[in-house]
Amino acid sequence: MKDNTHSSMLKPVFIPSVAFIAVLVLYTIVAPETAGEVFNGVKGFIADKFGWFYMLSVAIFTGFVLFLAISPYGRFKLGPDHSKPSYSYVSWFAMLFSAGMGIGLMFFGVAEPVMHYTSPPVGDGETVEAAKLAMNTTFFHWGLHAWSIYAVVGLVLAYFSFRHGLPLTIRSALYPLIGERIYGPIGHTVDTVAILGTLFGVATSLGLGVLQVNSGLNYLFDLPVGIGVQVSLIAAITAMATVSVVLGLEGGIKKLSELNLVLAAVLLGFVLLAGPTFLLLTALVQNLGSYLSDVVHMTFNQYMYEDTPWMGWWTLFYWAWWIAWAPFVGMFIARVSRGRTVREFVFGVLFVPVGFTFIWMTVFGNTAIDAIMNQGFASLSEAVSADVSTALFKFLEHFPFSGVISTVAVILVITFFVTSSDSGSLVIDTLATGGNTDAPVWQRIFWAVLEGVVAATLLIAGGLGALQSASITIALPFAAIMLIAAWGLYRALHLEATRYESLQHHMNAGRHGKISGTWQARLSRIIEFPTVEQTKEFVNTEVVAAMESVKKELNTHYWNVDITHDAKKGVLSFNAEHSGDMDFTYEVRVRSYDSPTFAFPDSVNPEHHQKKYGRAEVYLHDGNKAYDIFGYDHDVIANDIIDQFEKHRHFLHNSAGLNPVIPID
Repeated sequence: MKDNTHSSMLKPVFIPSVAFIAVLVLYTIVAPETAGEVFNGVKGFIADKFGWFYMLSVAIFTGFVLFLAISPYGRFKLGPDHSKPSYSYVSWFAMLFSAGMGIGLMFFGVAEPVMHYTSPPVGDGETVEAAKLAMNTTFFHWGLHAWSIYAVVGLVLAYFSFRHGLPLTIRSALYPLIGERIYGPIGHTVDTVAILGTLFGVATSLGLGVLQVNSGLNYLFDLPVGIGVQVSLIAAITAMATVSVVLGLEGGIKKLSELNLVLAAVLLGFVLLAGPTFLLLTALVQNLGSYLSDVVHMTFNQYMYEDTPWMGWWTLFYWAWWIAWAPFVGMFIARVSRGRTVREFVFGVLFVPVGFTFIWMTVFGNTAIDAIMNQGFASLSEAVSADVSTALFKFLEHFPFSGVISTVAVILVITFFVTSSDSGSLVIDTLATGGNTDAPVWQRIFWAVLEGVVAATLLIAGGLGALQSASITIALPFAAIMLIAAWGLYRALHLEATRYESLQHHMNAGRHGKISGTWQARLSRIIEFPTVEQTKEFVNTEVVAAMESVKKELNTHYWNVDITHDAKKGVLSFNAEHSGDMDFTYEVRVRSYDSPTFAFPDSVNPEHHQKKYGRAEVYLHDGNKAYDIFGYDHDVIANDIIDQFEKHRHFLHNSAGLNPVIPID
């Protein structure tokens, strides 16, 4: 397959992305007031004219990923069939949480429920009904819909890259639809939009984070609140993020993510135990039930019969924010999810972070509402109305050890800030290099610094409003790209399911389990545990001879067959070219395993000297088929090759019309 996506910098993506960002930054610096007006005008136009498109798109994404989880497609792995997850569940969940929602939960955990309680989209504020609606709406904004957006992009990237060897970029999702043209202008445009969406989405999050850090430092140390201080904070925290991004995924991001999870659990546990504990447990159950009973109505409700700008400032902003973040979070969770099944991925990405989020929002949101409703804490709602970024610290004032716990909160915001920035830098660099995950360090530093510059300039242009406008604007084209990508993923999974059924149910003349000779020969093979060297010798002689025989016969029928052989490693591959379609690959690899205790009678191996034994395992294009052909004779091995070849041809017959076929690495 010909492409230039493996260079360190893909110019048709890198140059337009940097040029667009540079023009926007310069325009904001030269004319901040005009830029702010333009941003707000664009946001209002999109919210008014395309709000329905955002709502419908997010509904489709949510239904799509839930369908994949419960469908037969959920069995397929994000990688070869023999691949194993790279990270433990704890590390995996920690990185999902830190990259996906961290700063937002800190910023809105108290503020959003209080704001909905005092100013609901419909009805009177500061009533019991307003309190119920506030928590229901907050759950809706931070629940399954948000993580479904991330899951769509993550699934697309992980499936096409890890299972089919395509670049780890958004363009790969279009391969089932446009084939090799993903390496041309269409693919470049898709990745450019993904870079812009990622950068503006991360900049929005960083803008929210630095507002809160400024408020926290003002509360703790009387540091002034203002644009100058906020820009300085962005510069300082961007420097920390740069150090983390240089250390990489294992050295920086993973460790910081695990620290985030610990600090978040400490802060959550403190508020739960120091607050109205039993009221919060009751509220969690009721909030969850209310969310589940109303989620379909909320998914499609646009308040079109009420004259209110609420949708543009809340639901549409959230949907656009999640969509703008989707290339970043989706690619990041794809990179850390190799080896998991589609079903495991969906359940893990949807329900674990969402469950933690619901607990967080209940603990902070219901505690704040209870304090206002029942404890006369009216100053909290006034503080939230005056400055959203101060909400968490005003909230913590009324707890014991408020200074200590506020310090923990500031540290947590900063570490979330750093993990968002360094994760975003890694993702943007991957997109800008066409899927190269090992690009030069200077490129990652460049993107980390640029994120800070964009966040600072958009804050100067109009604060949170400018950041919201940028997210909503760039999310519009990317939502369309995501819909196309979801369709491409569905077609690819349908094609794979067709192949799976062909392999499972097609009747064949050959049987790989047939063994020539007597029953004694069969028993001998079952109880034999050959050494690794014996297995290599078998592969390098018997299997090679069988493959050469099949190759010779296919050559007489004008088939182009290639055999590659690494005798030292004991790896042997048979490839029959199908011009214009998926090639047939039959590979045998020697694999070493620990000898089990039952391998030999004690009288034969009393000291267990043979620590390892070897298996000659068969691999097809999608990974290890988990059966061993050691001990089969020449004709049986040849029949097994032909057996799998016939299944492959049957699959190509069944999949006719579903092309272009996804390439195999």
